[in-house]
Amino acid sequence: FGPREVIVRVNGLDSPWAAEDMAVVAACGAEAILFPKIQSAADVLQAVELMNRTGVPDQTPLWIMAETPRCILNIEAIASANRRLRCIVAGTSDLGRELRTRYTPSRDGVYGSLAQIVLAARAHGLDALDGVHLDLADEAGLATVCEQGRNMGFDGKTLIHPRQIETANRAFAPSDAELVQAQTVVAAWNEARAQGKGICVVNGRLIEKLHVDEFERQIALHEAIVDRDRAAAA
Repeated sequence: FGPREVIVRVNGLDSPWAAEDMAVVAACGAEAILFPKIQSAADVLQAVELMNRTGVPDQTPLWIMAETPRCILNIEAIASANRRLRCIVAGTSDLGRELRTRYTPSRDGVYGSLAQIVLAARAHGLDALDGVHLDLADEAGLATVCEQGRNMGFDGKTLIHPRQIETANRAFAPSDAELVQAQTVVAAWNEARAQGKGICVVNGRLIEKLHVDEFERQIALHEAIVDRDRAAAA
């Protein structure tokens, strides 16, 4: 897997295999453990208790799938339930089925639920991953929903096949134009700060600290991608 993180998805808490899964996963060195069908803050605490009881290292994060109507209704409480929780993954296939929605390219039926996931994640400092695109032959559709997910604020997208990786990476990584803009703004901001100013103007646009924070995040993401590619090529 090179420099990539390995996340293990275990069986659900209501299954007869969850404890056995955890006993194996505890010693496998996974970077995080993903629990499906989490529906409440109590489920998060039960997952954490199971991780602790089976010897999962304290530093191993918990990820959860948000894939039921009850989960979406409880998402704010879920997101704040425990410090081990680091990422919410949208389970759009199961969620759409339970909501009885029709699939549309704009994902009208699950759009509101996806927005709730992003809101909860941002409110509590968590990462959020968009759901899968099931049609492997629909590359244009994949690109569209990846762009939609990024526009909504998701950090990345879950995939079902390696052939989807390039499209998703391209959508969620800063483009060349975005990187140039970010670097220009950050440089102008640093110059303004050196002059004792709290704001600056770049290409007619007023820039404040809140804008700089996002541009710095984009630069850091680009640098992380470059470092990953170097590590993979070494």
